[in-house]
Amino acid sequence: MSPSGSGALVSRGHVLPAAVPGFEDIERYWDPHNEISAAKILPGEFYVTRSDELIVTVLGSCVSACIRDLRAGVGGMNHFMLPGGGADTSAAARYGAYAMETLLNELFKLGATKRNLEIKLTGGGRIGASRTDVGQWNIDFVRKFLTDEGLDAIVEDLGGRNPRKVLYFAKTGKLRVLKIRELHNDTLQRREQTYEARLKTSGSQGGDVELF
Repeated sequence: MSPSGSGALVSRGHVLPAAVPGFEDIERYWDPHNEISAAKILPGEFYVTRSDELIVTVLGSCVSACIRDLRAGVGGMNHFMLPGGGADTSAAARYGAYAMETLLNELFKLGATKRNLEIKLTGGGRIGASRTDVGQWNIDFVRKFLTDEGLDAIVEDLGGRNPRKVLYFAKTGKLRVLKIRELHNDTLQRREQTYEARLKTSGSQGGDVELF
């Protein structure tokens, strides 16, 4: 909510830092518990910031890469999955590559460099009763992507059977992961199913993106 005559975003009486151009539509709010501006991302979204902000999401079988540049003071996080078909198919892997490349390249635009990146991975749970382990496909993909790009994750919290609430402090690189023992509704699964259906019907995303 903006005060009259001002373009600043105000939440709970706090003026939030300006969003990086292109990310104004991401839901942002003041988190009173952590006393910090927070951005909430949904399946298929990502967020980058040059400010001291918290990025929040909830993961089932999806994966999030949390990445910051140790020197440039910029960081971001994505929330993605591969559509049905698995990480061993080039068509499916294109979606994961697009999610990773767009996050990295937005960070590079803000001054990040490949050699100074700190990467943390989380998600990829086996959620629900399906015989298909979509989470493991996502894990296998993101590990291979980093290897192919000459990058390493310093922290991995992947797999298992529990959804996760993820809190990533983009400036400091602190990552908090809360394992959700019980889901009281099917909102998470419906979000991921809707996201996967959208991927399957939207066609190929992106193209070759050079990482530098």
